[in-house]
Amino acid sequence: MPNYPYRCLECKKRFEVFMTYSEYGTCPVSCPHCNSQQVERRIGRIRFARSEESRLENMVDSDNLEGMEDDPRALGKMMRKMSREMGGEMDGEMGPELNEMIDRLEAGQSPEDIEAALPDLGGGMGAEAGGMDDF
Repeated sequence: MPNYPYRCLECKKRFEVFMTYSEYGTCPVSCPHCNSQQVERRIGRIRFARSEESRLENMVDSDNLEGMEDDPRALGKMMRKMSREMGGEMDGEMGPELNEMIDRLEAGQSPEDIEAALPDLGGGMGAEAGGMDDF
């Protein structure tokens, strides 16, 4: 049985009423604070599940990527969001190096400067083998 959220139009307090689906709409609801029957049903937050693929597609939408090659902070922000969306999977692959790289991007350091400072980023792979230029 669900809880239905309400708001009293008299005292303005919010409350919930626990009732069955069959009771909803047939039983009168009154405010537990002031006993007024002048109440309105509130709509709670709506949640929907999206696949991991859908979440990642949204992040790498071409409109979201526009201009990132010139803005290391925006690139770092997007990479941090991708890391969170993937539930730490990216952290497992690259470990603390990923977090350091993202921290440096968010601080405004260019990908080229980061690659020069962290030559072993990505397990010793150079740019031609999948280094920072792939991001």
